[in-house]
Amino acid sequence: MDMNQYLTMFIDESNDHLQSLNENMLQLESNPDDIGIVQIIFRSAHTLKGMAATMGFEDLASLTHQMENVLDLVRNEKLKMQDFIFDTLFKSLDALESMVQDITEGGDGKADVSAIVASLQSIVRGEGASTSVGSVEGNNAAVAVQGIELDEFQFSVLDQSISEGHKVLYIQVTLREDCQLKAVRAYMVFETLERSGEIVKTYPDVQEIEQGEFDRVFSLYYITQRETQDIESQILGVSEIEAATVVALDHESLQQMVQESAATTEAVKPQAASAAPAAAASPEAKSAPAPAKDSKAPARNAGGGNPSRTIRVDIERLDVLMNLFSELLIDRVRLEQLASETKNQELTDTVEHMSRVSSDLQNIVLKLRMVPVDTVFNRFPRMVRDLAKTLDKKIDLIITGADTELDRTVIDEIGDPLVHLLRNSADHGVEPVADRIAAGKPETGTVHLRAFHSGNNVFIEIEDDGRGIYRDKILKNALAKGVVTEAEAASMTDDEVNQLLFAPGFSTAEKISDVSGRGVGLDVVKSKIVALGGNVTIYSTPGKGTNFSVQLPLTLSIIAAMLIRMGSEKYAIPLSSIVETGIIKRGQIKNVHGSRMVQFRESLIPVISLSRLFEVPDFDEEQEEETEIVVIRKGDRLAALTIDDFIGQSEIVIKNLGKYLPAIQGVSGATILGDGQVALIIDANAFIK
Repeated sequence: MDMNQYLTMFIDESNDHLQSLNENMLQLESNPDDIGIVQIIFRSAHTLKGMAATMGFEDLASLTHQMENVLDLVRNEKLKMQDFIFDTLFKSLDALESMVQDITEGGDGKADVSAIVASLQSIVRGEGASTSVGSVEGNNAAVAVQGIELDEFQFSVLDQSISEGHKVLYIQVTLREDCQLKAVRAYMVFETLERSGEIVKTYPDVQEIEQGEFDRVFSLYYITQRETQDIESQILGVSEIEAATVVALDHESLQQMVQESAATTEAVKPQAASAAPAAAASPEAKSAPAPAKDSKAPARNAGGGNPSRTIRVDIERLDVLMNLFSELLIDRVRLEQLASETKNQELTDTVEHMSRVSSDLQNIVLKLRMVPVDTVFNRFPRMVRDLAKTLDKKIDLIITGADTELDRTVIDEIGDPLVHLLRNSADHGVEPVADRIAAGKPETGTVHLRAFHSGNNVFIEIEDDGRGIYRDKILKNALAKGVVTEAEAASMTDDEVNQLLFAPGFSTAEKISDVSGRGVGLDVVKSKIVALGGNVTIYSTPGKGTNFSVQLPLTLSIIAAMLIRMGSEKYAIPLSSIVETGIIKRGQIKNVHGSRMVQFRESLIPVISLSRLFEVPDFDEEQEEETEIVVIRKGDRLAALTIDDFIGQSEIVIKNLGKYLPAIQGVSGATILGDGQVALIIDANAFIK
């Protein structure tokens, strides 16, 4: 069977499972005793292993299997989660992500993960961890119980065999690390043992062993008349067997082993019971079973019993669909205009029906293109966790507005700039614990990552409660690096000084580290955001913290706008930026400290003349006794734009001005009207400071 046709699906689903694993591991780190979360993590790892094995990516499947062994001990309460176990599992996830990325880029997904595998295996063996695995003594040897649970019939068979004088053995077989065909070697061991006795129960079960779904170790209960040493010699006679431990059991030791196995199984029955209905209802539930009722903090990705009702669509197809609909919208507006001019009732009725249908289609197309910023934000908690460990700091990341939607083309590009800004806040912003305590702050620093809509823009803010930005320190570094001159530095405002952080090669780090100090980062942020048609602003209070505010436009979208006229020119203002419209007399405009202001709702707001800003040649506002205004908003701040006349509301398609035109302040794009004219789209946020 050709697996290439499933490769894209494998990559997408693998990334989903890895993201789920990262998120749930972070939750587990906060609630290490929550077995419900462990069950979910185990299922995600198990599903990923199965997918990788099916696709033939053996290294990926093998590493995931080693993770499973650790998680299996945890979910059966034979192992307590500790910091070094979390660190090892997170390293495993990083390695898996690298392997999936290699596959995405056309590689074979192979990687040298021997060090991680060795760490996982040492955890399973109980080295360096406080495990609570039951053990029995026999023949001067101690053997760890691997979780073999016996039903009533199997126990009675073993117990009666001891009474009748047969030897009941507990056998643990370890294959060599370089064993190529584990299932074959296990089968050879079984065949050898069955010549001299009877195998009652194995761990893992026979089916998993036959499919090679086990680590190098498997164990079993065995009834025979042969001596213990003979059985051990027979097993070691099979090639690629590293070790074989054979322990003879009596009534008491058998009872002890069964009781300890039953106790660990009973501890996880509530989780298994809650997972069973979901597993029966949906294939998706296998990778995300419902958490236990007594879980302290149920994981967000607990999954449900409903079948998946989503499909994956190539982004290029959505781009084509959006462009085609944009052309359709322009023609629709033109038809509406023609129907109005010809006054043909049948044509008018048909156009009205087409408008209603196309409006519904427009809503669907827009929703297809819009993606919650959560798809970018969800990888940052893990990143901040790792940064805090690296920098030996305590940092809480608080995310708000993750459901804010942004055009997919922007989502794909904004991830790297936000990574740089978060790393900057963690390294330069949040102080070490000792410094925070000395400054009278909580020892845990806080970084807020928030997203929200404002007008025709999305704002993403990264704010920390750290040391803030000190003007003198920035200028000292800037002068030393030759970024500015002494004369320029003396006349710069605080905002201009803050913007120096985005200068190429500029860095305030005192020493170079893995996190920062090489002068690469914030300049890349600025250039990337500007390339997207956005802007980034810095607000900072020394000693209190810093706020990086990223403003992003919807690069390709359809919005409701108010069309206005300025002389012979037409402009569009997004309705989302408009508070209200009105008419004022010239005498109502007051001059306050050199600024034109007008009374609005018991407060004074600035008056901005569009004709002066855009130097409209055939309209003179001074000759107007009454002037139409559009009151616009940015956050909680207002301003009034004076215009010539209103044309009316319309649905418009935002088009970029392209790379050939320079950035024009106050203009976010353009649109084609029904009569073929081009109208500039006004960016209201640019007029309010």
